[in-house]
Amino acid sequence: MKAQTILIIYLLVFAADFLWERFLTLLNMRYVRSHGKKPPEPLSRHITLKLFSRSVDYTLERSRFGLISSTVTALFILLMILSGWLGQLDRLIQALPIISSLKSILYIYLISLIFSLISLPFSLHSQFIIEERYGFNRMTLKLFFIDLLKSLVISLILFTPLLFVLFWFMEETGTWWWLWAFGLIAIFQIVVIFIYPTLIAPLFNKFLPLKEGSLKERIIGLTEAENFPIKGVYVVDGSKRSGHSNAYFTGFGRSKRIVLFDTLMEKLKEKQITAVLAHEIGHQKKHHVLIHLIISMISLLIGLWLISLLLTYDPFFTAFGFAAAGNHSALVLFLFFSSPFTFLLKPLFSAWSRSHEYAADRFAARAMDESESLQGALINMSRDNLSNLTPHPLYSFYHYSHPALVERLAALRKL
Repeated sequence: MKAQTILIIYLLVFAADFLWERFLTLLNMRYVRSHGKKPPEPLSRHITLKLFSRSVDYTLERSRFGLISSTVTALFILLMILSGWLGQLDRLIQALPIISSLKSILYIYLISLIFSLISLPFSLHSQFIIEERYGFNRMTLKLFFIDLLKSLVISLILFTPLLFVLFWFMEETGTWWWLWAFGLIAIFQIVVIFIYPTLIAPLFNKFLPLKEGSLKERIIGLTEAENFPIKGVYVVDGSKRSGHSNAYFTGFGRSKRIVLFDTLMEKLKEKQITAVLAHEIGHQKKHHVLIHLIISMISLLIGLWLISLLLTYDPFFTAFGFAAAGNHSALVLFLFFSSPFTFLLKPLFSAWSRSHEYAADRFAARAMDESESLQGALINMSRDNLSNLTPHPLYSFYHYSHPALVERLAALRKL
């Protein structure tokens, strides 16, 4: 296949993905507007018309913002590809008097920096305009840039040695380098999962043990009843950055921790918080997290194998302005290709994820011996987070990893 043909195929698939996403978003916005007069019937007793109207406005504003930001990003990607910037930057770096692995890492970091700078104004607008307007932003501009700097330093510390070893494998271990690379990245991911709760997360937030009291007794009672050992229950100062609420588990095995946002504790009753945690325990007991990790590993293995095939095919690289195949350019181009070429798989993974949510809901209802607490928690969290209560069925089918609230409540009421 000629280089020009490869480029045309990429542009056609890229355009199809781009237009499909815009069609879905506009379809959803129109649907939300047309159903924005009153809350859907199961929620009318719990959500006021004023609050529902506010959630509609929030959904529409975030959708409009998403259309603009994703369009700018897409146009920039096209500009980089069609102008030959990717290849020109590569030639500039290859001329530097440094070792090849360092050249490859520098190329990856410069591409990442360019996209980070493109996304920065949108991140600022999202946090300090949209989230501020709807009462969610608690972050100062100073904290925003401190977080940005911390993330940059942590990324450099973690990814620089990883990339050095990865590129060494690609250069020195022959045809089967991708198997060595898979082992390296898999170990790296598992190590990060283990160190995140104790070494990384505390750099951004304060985690305090949940105080003794009835809530802690409920949570410990639940974990003991479900034979689910944990290392501790912690409260994180999520309100330092946002008014949104959440709860999650972190860690593996006996090092698992329960983390509650302080905003969640302010907005939910104790039984509702316990029901939310029962749902999360359901994910763990049904091995959903492990299954997702395994699928991620399989995807990684397939991706690395595909990159190994690309490295033997020079027309693929010349199509995008490179003089010849290169390890770093293969990684970058694969990332460019993976999103538009996998958009048909997205609804399958979304449906699969939703089935896990239903299963975890059923587990929580059994563990609590009732479903009303979880229903109340879901209603309150959706209301307080201004979630979209009336998504278009096609949009939610394609994008939603969690069932729409009305569908989720209907399933719980049948238990």
